Amino acid sequence: MIRFSPAVLRSLLAFAALGLGFLGALLVIAGNAGGWALIALGLPLSGVLALAGDALGREFGRTLSQRSRALAAQTAPWMWFVALYAALKVPVPLWPAGFPLLGLLSTGALFVAALLFVWERENAAKAAIMAALAFAVGLGVEVVGSRTGIPFGDYSYAGAPAPTLLGVPLIVPLGWFALTLTATCLSGGRPWLAGLLMMLWDVGLEPLMTAQGYWTWHDLLGLWAGAPVENFVGWWGVGAFLAWLFTGLAPRLFGLRALEWAWALPWFARAFPVGGGPSLSLLPCAAMSRADFRVVYAVEAFFLPGGLVLVGRSVEAAVTLVAMLAGLSLARWVTRRDA
Repeated sequence: MIRFSPAVLRSLLAFAALGLGFLGALLVIAGNAGGWALIALGLPLSGVLALAGDALGREFGRTLSQRSRALAAQTAPWMWFVALYAALKVPVPLWPAGFPLLGLLSTGALFVAALLFVWERENAAKAAIMAALAFAVGLGVEVVGSRTGIPFGDYSYAGAPAPTLLGVPLIVPLGWFALTLTATCLSGGRPWLAGLLMMLWDVGLEPLMTAQGYWTWHDLLGLWAGAPVENFVGWWGVGAFLAWLFTGLAPRLFGLRALEWAWALPWFARAFPVGGGPSLSLLPCAAMSRADFRVVYAVEAFFLPGGLVLVGRSVEAAVTLVAMLAGLSLARWVTRRDA
């Protein structure tokens, strides 16, 4: 008999409940009003099971109450924004025309969550520097790439939903910061692995975002959803480069003992002594939650394939799910001995 740890059991039950809500969304799209009942049941049930799914039985109510109070006390502000980012994805299948607005708001919430996470664990100045670098690099490579074909291949943003910046949808450079941060956390500060996780993420982004009209591929060597191999190599390279910058600016954020790039930082952005510096946690440092930004990758492993199913890309959804789960498994194997 297979036995799961309490954390894994809670996760599996929560995802099953989310699947129930997802089924309800599919029924609503098909014109079956009964799907609303599944949505109303599945979404709150997923939260309940995520908290106390391992205590089903007589102790369930007490366990749920205790953990709910503990969660309220321990939840840092960045976690609320991660929850908002996930919640904004839920209405998409029920309001397909609102995808550009919901997508921008969701990505914006994730950007703020990433900013607050770095602020809490390091300091506000370093959070701003990392966000600005990722935004600038992400915007720069997209502007150059859409005009020259380097480093991703021949594509364009013609017809992309507003708002745009220098012809690039704002959602794109906002996403580079948050996506790279979660990949770098998940990789334990290994740029090569963070870049690979970003590349596997893009396996799902390509069919979804091209279906939504955010960009269009014109490359004659298109391999996947119109994207050539060059695109995925480019995603790996840019992701690895940003992860390298992140680990140099804030090594301890990713569990590394290497020296930070203090010489490249203004004095007010350098790491505070242990136990000092601004903290946005609702708990004292000693009781601060051990949760970190890697959770975002797992959330995307659920929502991204689901979004592809909703736009009629079932094969791409299956490939994306396998790719992202493989990335999670690889990251867990590589980082299993990290202190």
